[in-house]
Amino acid sequence: MSLPHAILTALLEKPSSGLELTRRFDKSIGYFWSATHQQIYRELGKLEQAGHIRALPTQAPARGQKKEYEVLPAGRAELTEWVARNEDPKPMRAALLLRMRAAAVVGAPGMREELRRHLDLHQRQLDEYLEIEVRDFPPARRESEPDRLRHLVLRGGIDLERFWVEWLTHALAELEG
Repeated sequence: MSLPHAILTALLEKPSSGLELTRRFDKSIGYFWSATHQQIYRELGKLEQAGHIRALPTQAPARGQKKEYEVLPAGRAELTEWVARNEDPKPMRAALLLRMRAAAVVGAPGMREELRRHLDLHQRQLDEYLEIEVRDFPPARRESEPDRLRHLVLRGGIDLERFWVEWLTHALAELEG
């Protein structure tokens, strides 16, 4: 996935300003594709130059007024082409696993505490995802294919967090026992 495609997706869901887009990223796409405020604004400029988006006309242009963007047909075509492409899975990169491997070589001071900290972080993220599922995806709201696809993305996050909670619990038990 790339940031331009994430932005096109978000703008097709709802035309937004850069600030609104940043806030929406923090509450949805940002769970699996994070971006800073600066990265989003930089990509908005590139997408606009490429003819994929445009700033919506405003009543009275004023300095400092926020621009709201919408996706143009060329942007929709780019996103449609990207969705249809074959893409192989990328190798997982997990700094914690690499640090554990290094700790096996140089010693592991503080590793148990770090694993407990990660367990707590993953448990909190799992709890948040489960709350979102209850709030935003009750069975009655999963009738359309777009809603089912959005729910499946969330389920992927739930399943990944459950994996980490289970694996970290196992790792701590193994190291302590």
